[in-house]
Amino acid sequence: MKVLLWHVHGSWTNAFVRGGHDYLLPAPPDGVGLAGRDWPAAREVPLSEVEADVAVVQRVEELSRVPQGIPVIYLEHNTPAAPNQRHPMADWPGLLVHVTHFNDLMWDCGTTRTVVVEHGVVDPGHLYTGELDRAAVVVNEPVRRGRVVGTDLLARFASVAPLDLYGMGTEELGGHGDHPLAELHPELGRRRLYLHPVRWTSLGLSLIEAMHLGMPVVALACTEAVRAVPPEAGVVSTDVDELARGMAALIADPALAHENGKHAREFALARYGLDAFLRNWDRLLAEVGS
Repeated sequence: MKVLLWHVHGSWTNAFVRGGHDYLLPAPPDGVGLAGRDWPAAREVPLSEVEADVAVVQRVEELSRVPQGIPVIYLEHNTPAAPNQRHPMADWPGLLVHVTHFNDLMWDCGTTRTVVVEHGVVDPGHLYTGELDRAAVVVNEPVRRGRVVGTDLLARFASVAPLDLYGMGTEELGGHGDHPLAELHPELGRRRLYLHPVRWTSLGLSLIEAMHLGMPVVALACTEAVRAVPPEAGVVSTDVDELARGMAALIADPALAHENGKHAREFALARYGLDAFLRNWDRLLAEVGS
């Protein structure tokens, strides 16, 4: 099939375009195209020349830009601001796809049919060594987003072990900034554990990628994290002191960290593997695009 989509979330798109379709990404000025990514099955096309079997729309403003006659699937990446928030596509006759069960639970979508297709991740391989007794954190724009991503909690965790921050805007906090995945993943894997201090956002793909690497996880038990991280993969709690104790235990015991990381990788491969993700999307694309 020919699938039209805008390049919005790079990590999600990196998995989506691994399927067996022809993926059409609007070129500038109607989109960002490939934005330098090496995606063999995807190509940049002028929006005016698009002929597609189905469109995957991720923002409301894209709806009016889909060429006439192309059926649409709406993909929602985000968590609502509050559990009673009405989704902009509520009471829509089409299909709305959520990336987590938590999001599906919390958005008020009215009569719109909703389906959950959980994330899939291109397996980076078991790169964990844990040689550095430090914690890795991946978060974008921690200063602007503040409490939502747990920026206020970083000092408490840093009192247990040094933190290495990665992601857009982390330079403002002395972090390492944004990096391509091929550079980021080996660096994450050198750290003893992955810290996920996020209070309220959709499930970050960086968390799932860290688990694929074989990293043990210390995470706030918020949004979808309680489903994504099993107890044997690390420590998940809303009690920050409990998380700090778990973090200290992993820092002090490399063998424990390796064992937890092994379970994290096994779980991530089983729940967030690429094959199941692509199969689920194949089914929906065929249903809507037929």
